[in-house]
Amino acid sequence: MRIGIGIPNTVPGTSGTLVLEWARRAEARGFAFVSTIGRVAYPSLDSLTALAGVAGATSELGLVTNAVLGPTYPDAVLAKVAGTVASLSGGRLTLGLGVGARESDYLPAERDFAGRGAAFDRQLLYLKLAWRGEPVADGDFSGEKRAVVPATPEIPLLIGGHSKRAVRRTAEHAAGWTAAGGGPRRAEPTVKEIREAWTAAGRAGEPRLLGLAYFSTTAADRGDAYLRSYYAYAGSHADTIADGAVRTPDATKAIVRDFESAGLNELTFTPTVADPDEVDRLADLVL
Repeated sequence: MRIGIGIPNTVPGTSGTLVLEWARRAEARGFAFVSTIGRVAYPSLDSLTALAGVAGATSELGLVTNAVLGPTYPDAVLAKVAGTVASLSGGRLTLGLGVGARESDYLPAERDFAGRGAAFDRQLLYLKLAWRGEPVADGDFSGEKRAVVPATPEIPLLIGGHSKRAVRRTAEHAAGWTAAGGGPRRAEPTVKEIREAWTAAGRAGEPRLLGLAYFSTTAADRGDAYLRSYYAYAGSHADTIADGAVRTPDATKAIVRDFESAGLNELTFTPTVADPDEVDRLADLVL
């Protein structure tokens, strides 16, 4: 099980300076990667921009978006920004992508919410072509073609979501899948589907299968308030997410075993409190 730690880019009170200190500590303590979560319609630090800063502050630490809402970006912009972060980091970026379930994230981005699934399928093809340095066309691929980013080694993708389309996209386009949230039991049925689709597609090796656990080692009440705010759109499900966060040493260690038993091979602990000492306290428990 590869274990990473999220940076608190969506937690209130997080500054750019704190993010960089957090990442340096994560690398020093031996976490395999740092990850971000993100929404458009929430006061937070942008995932890819934050990871560009982290790339300069570290030397070996993996960088994972978990996950960027791909269709909220124009295809060329996402290809260029992600390609730039990959280049700046020496190829350490893994781009987790999903479509999301909130129209409120699409409205400020001025993107079509209803057509996001079809747009995402087109975008996945576009990204592969763009990162090869090949000329690509806008929109439906019928317009003028042009290269938008220098050729770069293809960036590993993780696909988020529990739908049949997410399973198909993972097998066709990605290095693996991210459970994003909901705990090991929610992830387990999709993990089985991913593995079956991976084999049926003739893919070599094993897919990367990333779980997410919200955590704090102290200040549970403050962390719960943040999670309920972040997931307020989900109604009572926000309480389920907050109640599922791990807050004790025993629960933190147990959830690693639970995700492993569910068939996942990577896990990121995503913080609910913006205190860099959380990095060291978590490392003492799980590394």
